[in-house]
Amino acid sequence: MGLRGRSGILSLVDACLKEDPAAERPLTMLLGPAGSGASEAHSALLEHFGPDYPFAFVNFGGAQSLLPRYALGLLARQLERKLPRYGRSHFPLLSLGLLASDQELRMRSLAEGRRAVQRQLDRFQEENEARHGDYLAAFFEVGMGALGMPEGASTAALALFQDALRRGRRTVPGLFAGRLGSRLTSGAHWYGRHPMTRSADPMEALVELNLWRHEGDENAQERLDLVLFSAFLEDLRRNSARSFMPRSYLLLLDNSHTEYGRRFLDLLLRSRHDETVVAGHASDPLTVVASSNRWLPRWGPATGDSWPWQLRGPDRASLSDWNAHRPTRDSEDTWWYPLRLRDLNLDEVRIRIELQLGGNGDLAPLTRLTSFVHRLTGGLPRAVHQVLDVLRQAGPPPDSGPRQDRWLRTLPDRHLRAGDDSATLADTALGHLLRDFDDTQRAALAACAAARDFSVATRLLSPDDSLFGAVRSRWLLTGPVAVVPVLHPWLRRLLLWRLAARPDGWDAAHELLAEYYRGEGKPVQQMYHQLARGRTEEVAAHLTRRFTAVPAAQWISEFDAITSAPNRLPTDSGPVELLAGLVPRRPERVMDTESVIHTLVTTRWVWSDPLADPAMRLNDLIADGCTQLSQLRRNDIVALYDEADRYRHWRDPQTAGWEG
Repeated sequence: MGLRGRSGILSLVDACLKEDPAAERPLTMLLGPAGSGASEAHSALLEHFGPDYPFAFVNFGGAQSLLPRYALGLLARQLERKLPRYGRSHFPLLSLGLLASDQELRMRSLAEGRRAVQRQLDRFQEENEARHGDYLAAFFEVGMGALGMPEGASTAALALFQDALRRGRRTVPGLFAGRLGSRLTSGAHWYGRHPMTRSADPMEALVELNLWRHEGDENAQERLDLVLFSAFLEDLRRNSARSFMPRSYLLLLDNSHTEYGRRFLDLLLRSRHDETVVAGHASDPLTVVASSNRWLPRWGPATGDSWPWQLRGPDRASLSDWNAHRPTRDSEDTWWYPLRLRDLNLDEVRIRIELQLGGNGDLAPLTRLTSFVHRLTGGLPRAVHQVLDVLRQAGPPPDSGPRQDRWLRTLPDRHLRAGDDSATLADTALGHLLRDFDDTQRAALAACAAARDFSVATRLLSPDDSLFGAVRSRWLLTGPVAVVPVLHPWLRRLLLWRLAARPDGWDAAHELLAEYYRGEGKPVQQMYHQLARGRTEEVAAHLTRRFTAVPAAQWISEFDAITSAPNRLPTDSGPVELLAGLVPRRPERVMDTESVIHTLVTTRWVWSDPLADPAMRLNDLIADGCTQLSQLRRNDIVALYDEADRYRHWRDPQTAGWEG
């Protein structure tokens, strides 16, 4: 289920794993806001490919910071797992480099002789074997906090991962066969030949690594990391060149937007580029799938204007697509393959609901809420999961009707339990989406949610110019920013729910926005915010004037835009009660065009909010209103008839999410 709607990722990884070991492979980057399903994708990939291919998973978003050397040790240790189809992989070069730079050597030259260096390295190895069974196993102790499973991992994936760790822990003979043997000599010679070490002497090269670690500046530390990455990639190339060995290794890197995740990706990318393009060696056999809910600084401004890549959708991702669109090989950017994770479409939400609720007799009737859940969440995978958890835990009235409508009206304030913790759905969801924003920024975001155009909102309502960039860089905007930057519908709905609890703040924000658009000469946007303030008479009068002034299709478009305005109507009523509270102020008025339009405005305003009309019970009333208007218009009535038919036989037009 984690890859539903993302099948291209599965086929892409499958193709990469089956490629020739020396073939070039992309660094696939799954991009999207927190909750867009990247962790689910990691779990699904692990479950699908883990039984047959060596894999390693690291979560850079855990509480524990993970230096690149520790991440390499963790990854190599997981990749050593013995699989039935293949021989065991080994990482002697990486192990030697880590060991030589780990503890400080008690010498600053080779004046004491080569054997002194060898004796100390051998002693370090023996001490680690005594404690952990073998050298790389020590990295489980220092990096255990980064070994947690991806969020939402299935039971099967969890069992596979635990089995991999259990099989990976073993006691083996020392790194150096026979002590001071050929492995040390061979590995030391490789370091002596490396272009980043100054000395060609093997033992001096190992001492140089040690000095970089313990006495070097920032540049020396980076050189050490790059050499260690180079050793890791060379070990992989040598492994894949042996008989009965895998053609590729799967690396899953979750939450790579963090400081140490970005550093790891930078080092991996630079090492691959230096080895493959600069030095002309065969490419490494790594299949890498990383994830980030942040725009990475190395890509330039978050507008993407200076980055040569155009984001791709996940459904049709493939090696051929990567090769067709990758920048030239003279840039490290050539290795990226950025995939923008789209939201789930209506059918995919329906499948999730049926899988999670359909098998339970008491909850099965709630599967009819598919359209409501999709309208409410916009299809954000984590949001869908959270809403379903609330429905499963809290048990709303199962039968569709007024009781269920009133229960769903306050869904954001319903409690969601996670273990021993319990908080409202709104608090839980906003806490996850806005985890990096402080209280002041969150309050400003709630005010900015009043406007559909988020760039206008931040200019008028945010005290901090950086808020727009912070939201954009976290992928919290929906659709191409070049058109109209809009907050993700789930985030915006929750923020509006918060703003509605502050009536003064709600009215002030919408009044300011209405005045701004009046000055800009944009009456549709002005009326949108007037309706949000409850000015139904003013809005109806405006739309009545427009009714005979423009073609019917244009009038319908303006009507739809205006009546999609948010509301802060009472939270203790269902759609019919809400509509009854919005009756015309002059009920004695005859059934003329303005009275019909007023009723249509109030009806569709309530209907537009899935929390106000969860089951879309007002469809027939909107259809009747469109039919009445067609009878009051002398010509150009086909569009109104079609609109009436659309509501009377409603089918959600959104069958696929935005793919970037």
